[in-house]
Amino acid sequence: MTQSIVVQVGQCGNQVGCRFWDLALREHASVNKKGIYDEALSSFFRNVDTRRSDGDNNDISGGKIRSLKARAVLIDMEEGVVNEILQGPLRDVFDSKQLITDVSGSGNNWAVGHKVYGSTYREQIVENLRKAAEHCDCLQCFFVIHSMGGGTGSGLGTFVLNVLEEEFPEVYRIVTSVYPSAEDDVITSPYNSVLAMRELTEHADCVLPIENQSLVDIVNKIKHMSHSGKLGAEIKQSSTIISGQGGVKGQEKPFDAMNNIVANMLLNLTSSARFEGSLNMDLNEITMNLVPFPKLHYLVSSLTPLYTLADVNVPSRRLDQMFSDAFSKDHQLIHSDPKHSLYLACALIVRGDVHVSDLRRNIERLKPSLPFVSWNQEGWKTGLCSVPPVGHSHSLLALANNTCVKPTFIELKDRFMKLYKKRAHLHHYLHVDGMEQSCFTEAVSSLSSLIEEYNQLDATKGLLMTDAQRLNIAV
Repeated sequence: MTQSIVVQVGQCGNQVGCRFWDLALREHASVNKKGIYDEALSSFFRNVDTRRSDGDNNDISGGKIRSLKARAVLIDMEEGVVNEILQGPLRDVFDSKQLITDVSGSGNNWAVGHKVYGSTYREQIVENLRKAAEHCDCLQCFFVIHSMGGGTGSGLGTFVLNVLEEEFPEVYRIVTSVYPSAEDDVITSPYNSVLAMRELTEHADCVLPIENQSLVDIVNKIKHMSHSGKLGAEIKQSSTIISGQGGVKGQEKPFDAMNNIVANMLLNLTSSARFEGSLNMDLNEITMNLVPFPKLHYLVSSLTPLYTLADVNVPSRRLDQMFSDAFSKDHQLIHSDPKHSLYLACALIVRGDVHVSDLRRNIERLKPSLPFVSWNQEGWKTGLCSVPPVGHSHSLLALANNTCVKPTFIELKDRFMKLYKKRAHLHHYLHVDGMEQSCFTEAVSSLSSLIEEYNQLDATKGLLMTDAQRLNIAV
């Protein structure tokens, strides 16, 4: 069994990470009734004997659960969120050796997070990452969780990504990036996001972009359906993907509903690494199969079902609807239109009592409506995990490498240029040591190149690839 480490950076990264660990514990508790430390738990948790005092060598490889510690590193340049976690119900899942905090914050400035705090805390970050890695028998993946709009998440988050590439080049780097909405209250968020985008494009293996506005829309949709009663059946409240019911947490906080959606996406993404299944998908297979070109590694995620009805019988019609919903805009974590764009590849990660025949039937049913690039018409990767999410009989996470992310990047570039043309707020960045104006021009140039690569692919939509001429081999 392989292990993964979660690196959560900044306020948003730590809040989402907190929900992930809470819901992961809930999920394992529903399956692991005997309290045994098994391979499923070992993928993201250590089993520690806190009574032993022989330094860091107090891990227990099997037997009864003593004290579970998350395989995580928590980083924030303001103490608030991390302190809340340490005072809350999850305090025993982390220890002080996993934390890196400061008091003053990055002031919504990518340069402060990346250049100032990056150089200040580099040694400590490397040390914490190495300690976490040393506790793993077979480290497969780092999951980085951060936001793009602020200073610490975007700046220090992408600095950590660079460090991971330098120190652990063979370990996969999957990044969950929360993008700000157009109405974001951080005026400098377009600068921060574009500067961070360059780092993500250059140094991540795979990026899962999440839009704040999409999360808000999904939360509102679920709440509306819960209260309208139009479905003719009661929604099980514990089954909605915005619910933390059954977790160890106490009072719900303002962003918990939105963060639970992202946490559920990560739970489904990692389900094959944590549980058995008839068609398990390794984490490294996601990058291998979904990323045909190194820089085009931005994947659109969609989750279904958003809730489960109170009746427990699941006819195949509803199962088929789950597959249809996965390709509906209402279930996506980013505003985009994949059906009118071009698919490079697509992964379906299914959980619960679903058969391979159900998977194949639905892929064949949906294929005619999904425009795939001519040279990868069979670009599907599938995974089946036998353990469903808590409160559900089955679920589906779809990951699409699709040119539909292009409008999001174009809008981000436009917002960047509005500020940059006026050189507005630029002095806040340029007074930081090591920050040059070339950082801005190179970042927007990188984003323009990325957009152009998507444009070139879009231009091939509808074209059939002709058979290549055979080479004449001289004997």
